Formats: sequence, C-alpha cells, structure tokens
Amino acid sequence: MTAGKLIVLTGPSGVGKGTLLRSLRQRHPELCLSISATTRQPRQGEVDGVDYHFLTRPAFQDKIAQDAFIEWAEFAGNYYGTPRQSLETQMAQGHWVILEIEVEGARQVRRSFPEALLVFVHPPSFAELERRLRGRDRDSEEAIQRRLERAKEELQAADEFDVQVTNGVIEDALQALEVAVFGESKA
Repeated sequence: MTAGKLIVLTGPSGVGKGTLLRSLRQRHPELCLSISATTRQPRQGEVDGVDYHFLTRPAFQDKIAQDAFIEWAEFAGNYYGTPRQSLETQMAQGHWVILEIEVEGARQVRRSFPEALLVFVHPPSFAELERRLRGRDRDSEEAIQRRLERAKEELQAADEFDVQVTNGVIEDALQALEVAVFGESKA
C-alpha cells in the first residue's frame, strides 16, 4: 500500500478556509479530514469529535507533554492542535489527509512532514477579510481586532508556503486548490 499524502490549508482567520475545505470535500469525499483539538468552547451547533475534539486546558497541556500533537499553538487565548495518532494512522493506510490550521501550526507541520503540501489562502483584500470577520457575528470587537492584527503578520508569511490561493470568488479559489492538490481541476 502506498503512503498517504498530507495537505495543509492555512491562512488568516476569516479568509474562508473552512468554506473552501467543505467545497473541496464535497467534490472529493476520498479526502480525509483531520479533526483538530481545542480548548475553546464549542460554538452553537458544533459537535465534539466532529468539528473539534473539545478539551479542557489541563487535558490539552497533558497531551502536549505526551507529544500527542504534530502541531499545536495558542491562538486568541485558546489552544489548538492536531492529534498525532489518528493522522499517522490514516496516512499509513494510504489516505490523503487534509488539515485546516493556522499559520504557526502549518510551520510546525512542515518540520515534521517536509513532504506535506502547504497551501496558503489569501483574502481578496484586507478590507474584505475584516468584512468577513465582522459578518460572522460571533466574535467580540476585541477578538476581531486581535484576529486582524494577527492576519497582518500571517499575510506576510505567505511566501513560506508551497502554493498560494486567493479566495475572492469561491469557485475560482476551489479550482486553484484542486490544481494544487490533484494537478488539475475536477470541475
């Protein structure tokens, strides 16, 4: 059996990584999604083990000490990380696994999995990114400002990644993502 492939989707909060990922997986259900762990509270409708593995801060810190994550970071006051065991098992079984993570986590993945394909998603403009963050209507003004400051730093790191995709028109971004992952658009 051939080894799997690891694909990482990263970029600033609010850029539309989740929307792109859902669309890509609708077209390509063979892609496995790695479920991240977090210490943040579930948002309305989120399910433990489906959207995230929701952990207490002490439980997450225990897993850090056990080297149970291939990457982890603290973002907006909460921990986020990718569980090592399930990812390595899926890849050993030949699956293509896709991660949706923040920029620092993507850098950590690069160190552990240099063969991974790292895709950076850009907003069409910074003003549009701010509009999207505000339009989600789920963060405080303080949280939005933190995300915008972080986005400025993350956008400057885009050249560190293998492929860059601008998410302005979802269908165009999705086709560019398919070319990056599969070598051609499947539309």
